[in-house]
This record gives sequence, C-alpha cells and structure tokens, in this order.
Amino acid sequence: MTVSVVLFTADLRLYDQPPLRAALQRSQQIVPLFVRDDAIAATGFATPNRTAFLADCLTDLDAGLRQRGGRLVVRSGEVAAVVREVAAEADAADVYMSADVSGYAQRREDRLRRALAAEGRQLHVHDGVVTAVPPGAVTPQSKDHFAVFGPYARRWEQQHLRKPLGAPRTVRVPDGIRSEEIPSRTAVREVSPGLAKGGETEGRARLAAWGRDGIAAYEDTHDDLAGDATSRLSAHLHFGTVSAAEAVHRARARGGPGAEAFVRQLCWRDFHHQVLAARPRAATEDYRTRHDRWRTEKGARTEVEAWQQGRTGYPVVDAAMRQLAHEGWMHNRGRLLTASFLAKTLYVDWRAGARHFLRLLVDGDLANNQLNWQWVAGTGTDSRPNRVFNPVTQGKRYDPDGAYVHRWVPELAGIGGAAVHEPWKLPARERARYDYPDPLVDLADGLARFRRARGKE
Repeated sequence: MTVSVVLFTADLRLYDQPPLRAALQRSQQIVPLFVRDDAIAATGFATPNRTAFLADCLTDLDAGLRQRGGRLVVRSGEVAAVVREVAAEADAADVYMSADVSGYAQRREDRLRRALAAEGRQLHVHDGVVTAVPPGAVTPQSKDHFAVFGPYARRWEQQHLRKPLGAPRTVRVPDGIRSEEIPSRTAVREVSPGLAKGGETEGRARLAAWGRDGIAAYEDTHDDLAGDATSRLSAHLHFGTVSAAEAVHRARARGGPGAEAFVRQLCWRDFHHQVLAARPRAATEDYRTRHDRWRTEKGARTEVEAWQQGRTGYPVVDAAMRQLAHEGWMHNRGRLLTASFLAKTLYVDWRAGARHFLRLLVDGDLANNQLNWQWVAGTGTDSRPNRVFNPVTQGKRYDPDGAYVHRWVPELAGIGGAAVHEPWKLPARERARYDYPDPLVDLADGLARFRRARGKE
C-alpha cells in the first residue's frame, strides 16, 4: 500500500489543490497534514484574528475530507520534525506541499527537504498554488525579479495559467495516524467582533457571489469607501481557501472592465510575492532606502496611539482604523490613507504601522502587508516615492456624503455631507457638541516636515 503525506500550509482547500492531486495520483492512501508551527507562534504572527479564521479553515477542511472518506491530521511542533515523524508513522516515501515566498517559508522548505532526504524520503514542492503565476516565472532578462509593477503586469498578462483542478471524490487515509483536536474559533480570545467566517465553503460561496453580483461594477466602485464594493476575498486568498488561479480564470471568463480591474489587483498580489521571494529581507528592511530618519514608535507614542485608536482628528483616517479594529479588515483605500498619514504626515517608521496592521489584519501576510506599507512610505516599488495622500481631499472624493465616516465614527453622525471631513471648521459652539478630538497635526506642517526629511526643501 503506497502512502504519501500532503502538508497543507497556505493552501487550505480541496479545489484546485495541486499537491493533493499529485499525491492522490501516485499513492493509494494519503495523510492530509497541518502542522501548528511552534516558530510562527513564537514570533507572534499567530494573532487572535488569524488564529480564529484559521480554526474555521481547518474545521471546514476536515469536514470536506470526511465527506470524501478521509480526515485532517493536525499536529503541533517544529514543521520538519513533525512531518518526518508522520511520514515515518505512515511509512510514506513522499511528501507534497506548496511553495511559499517568505524567508521563513524558504528556510522551512529547505529544512524539510534535508530532513526527509536523510531518511530516504522525497519532498515534492508545487509552484503557482499560493499565487496565480509562480514568483520566478516572470523575470526581466538581467534580474531575478521585476522591481516596477507596470512591466511586470504586461508580462504577467501574457502567462498561460494552469487550468484549475476539481476537488477529489475520494480521499483514503491510513488507520492509526494520531491527530490532535482541531482548534475552535470559540477558544480564541480578543478576536475582533466583526471578524468574517473562514473556510473553503465560505470562500467559494463568496467567490461565486462576487462573480455574479459584484465584479461587473468593480472598476467604478472599488474605491467607494461606504459602498463596500470590493470582493473581500483577501483573507481567503491569504489562507488559500480560494485559489488565486481560479479567481483569475473566473474573472476572465466573466469579462468586462470590472473583471479586468479585479484581475489587475490579483496581479499586484503576485507582484508583491515575486518581490519578497527574491528579496526576503524586504519584510523588515527598506527595499529602496531613502535614508529616512524616521520617528520611532516609542518616540512618537502619543501620535501612534491616537492613530491606532482612531482618534487622530481626521475622520476618514479614524473611520478606517476603527474598521480595522472591529473587523480585522480594512478597505484598500483606507489602507492607503491610514498608512500615508502615519508614514508621510506623522513621519513615523513604516514598520510601526506594518506591525499594527499585522496584529489585526486577518489577511495580513508579509508580501502584501509589508510591501504595500513600503509602497506608501516611499521605500518600496512606487515610482513616485514622495506621493502623499491628503485625508481631507481623499475623504471628500471617496466618501462624499460622509456615510463611511458616519458608520465608524458615530460621534460625527450629526455633521452632514462633505463637512464631516473637516469638523474643525465648524463654529466653536457647534464643535463643542461632538466628542471628537482636534486634528493631531496640521497637514501642511506634516508635509513640510516630511519634505525636509526627504531633502525636498
């Protein structure tokens, strides 16, 4: 009886699961394995929101496997040691997994390959599972990755995407392989109260609904803060409960400007993954240094805490930060505005903001979070590193009637229309009615400080 192990990581699904399909084609039985990684827990990356969403994903994955005659095996520990142990228990000659891009993921893969080889077992790693296009598939002639999005996107669009795979009908798991209890969301404390539900069933339902009801208008509505007209698939893409390749195929089949705009966002995701795959240190270091003399989180504690709490005095910034705290998710336009405010207006180190986002974002991963923060801070891949997003003009443009601000900053609900974005301009008697702070900093002063720091004045 031939047996293989399938190590699930950021690909917690049964549909379009190349490692699973390959193992089933070559083995009579498989061990579907998920390892609760001690190293990830030690770094603090296993935050409450992601831990709760992960619990949903594992529960749903186990249910899907049981419907097909199998089950999910969950263990805890150091990944290479645990996989080696399970492979030995099952007498499995082969282990299958998906490639990932972070420095830690690359080191984990290397340790696992060496550990298995020492016992005469083989590791099979599949590219293009976490992303639509594998990170190394699109490269310029003289470099290992694209540093600018435009040229990358043009080449990316020309790539042939593999056809998405269906889910297996039957999964046979050998008897006697011990599993820990699958964690439950209810056991996780300090979860954002509005956190979405995880799992492949939920992800596929959202993907189908998005293609049916939302994608057609995406080009025109994706920046509408109050309209909430984005796919909200980011957490499912991060945990792999939805396949990026399948999302691209479905969008292209739907066609139209909205689908094209959505595919471009998936291309951005792949772009950041190929940057981090080539430059893992960009998770913590400037991709392109501007020799900034950033204010530190400790040195700007009062301002940073006001930003985190949604009390900066700039309503659209505060609304977005409060959405993050409540949902563990934030509208993409809000991410740009809040990041620009911290890094460019307050001139606080982008890493302080990235850390806070990673503490709360259910979709937080190193490629997208860190490199988007660097893009906004002007240390990443943006061709205009000194661009600044003005929260007042952006609020008036993308929340013209104040509906988004009213939703998340209810103390300003009595201020109608665009005036809600500048409450400090109200007459003193009227301002006194609202329990809302004055602006933390004058935008002109913040811009002048940033320009001086960057040597523009």
